[in-house]
Amino acid sequence: MNWICRFGRVRLVDMAQDTTQDTTQDIARTAPQGTAGTAPQGTAGTVPLHGIHVPLVTPFAPSGEVAAGALEALAHEVLDAGATGIVALGTTGEAAALDEEERDLVTGVCARVCGERGAVLTVGAGASGTRAAETSLAGLARWPQAGAALVTVPSFVRPSAAGVLAHFERLAAVSPVPLVVYHVPYRTGQPLDATTLRALGSLPGVVGVKYAVGALDQDAVELLGDRPAGFHVLAGDDVHVSAMLALGASGGILASAHLATERFAELAAAWRAGDAVHARTLGHALAGLSAATFAEPSPGVVKGVLHAQGRIPTPDVRLPLLPASQAAVTAALERLDTLTRARTGEA
Repeated sequence: MNWICRFGRVRLVDMAQDTTQDTTQDIARTAPQGTAGTAPQGTAGTVPLHGIHVPLVTPFAPSGEVAAGALEALAHEVLDAGATGIVALGTTGEAAALDEEERDLVTGVCARVCGERGAVLTVGAGASGTRAAETSLAGLARWPQAGAALVTVPSFVRPSAAGVLAHFERLAAVSPVPLVVYHVPYRTGQPLDATTLRALGSLPGVVGVKYAVGALDQDAVELLGDRPAGFHVLAGDDVHVSAMLALGASGGILASAHLATERFAELAAAWRAGDAVHARTLGHALAGLSAATFAEPSPGVVKGVLHAQGRIPTPDVRLPLLPASQAAVTAALERLDTLTRARTGEA
């Protein structure tokens, strides 16, 4: 199957719902100063965090090394199909299972593609300790194409809310690129309420949050109802992206969007345009695909489907993850086929 030809070249455009105030705040907030007081080397000006950002898997060759060619092709494919940007070294990319040389390879491939395409590159960085996180972020200065860093809330150590704020304030002051806070308490063990998230969003140099609490909860409602100007809330739970967009999220960072990039971009555009009827129908269908995609530990099912489509050379993941079962891959393929037939009017 020629995936690019099948889905065509669709580009998502910023819609009128972005306010002038947000744009002005973006410009001010995305230019943190480096440690020497000089301008950072990251992307200047606004960071367009609207729309769909795909946290790319890291494909592996049969011999086990990173399949750089397949990674580059995937990056181009999702951008062709309407993604606003890509995320390198996210959880979906198995960053924890890569060595330093491999992480540099992945970042370099993604940076080259985003540079060629004028797309947003977000790179996973950070650590549980603040000094280690500073070191991780400093390394991003090597990649001038990087527009933002996706930084998890400190895991395992469980600081107070004040400690989390101090951590990100310190990081934002020295980071060469703006920060997107990755709030995923079922992985970090660190819940944050809407008040704390608003405080994080008010820090200079913090431009967004990937909100992935495993539910559409009251804190999400409160945050989206009163978010700081220029602060983007990005859905991080694929199943809930439609509801989050309906409540005012800017977009999403979605592993499922590897498999139906154009439809997820269409969903984001529909909500931004106020086409609730179409968005609800499409959102329900995509939620079914997302549920199938996460039926087993991520990114196993995504990789299994990509391999079945001939888009990556193996479905392999690295221990302690295991490849997805054939039943899970088949279920996701069936959901994807239903979406395709519905789009072409065959359903």
